[in-house]
Amino acid sequence: MVKINGKSCNAKGKLIAVYLSEEGYDLKRVAVEKNGEIVPKSQYENTAFENGDIVEIVSFVGGG
Repeated sequence: MVKINGKSCNAKGKLIAVYLSEEGYDLKRVAVEKNGEIVPKSQYENTAFENGDIVEIVSFVGGG
């Protein structure tokens, strides 16, 4: 299991880019932290979630 934003989910083996797309995130407006380290956007297509990962996904919202 992988914990994403505090919730356990079965995303083991899934690429970050695929997960974000499936969940409706705008890849240009998010940051992903995996096990305490920011994942560069250039690595989303090559980095998969592994069993036990703790992931935080933050969406940036504009406004005033």
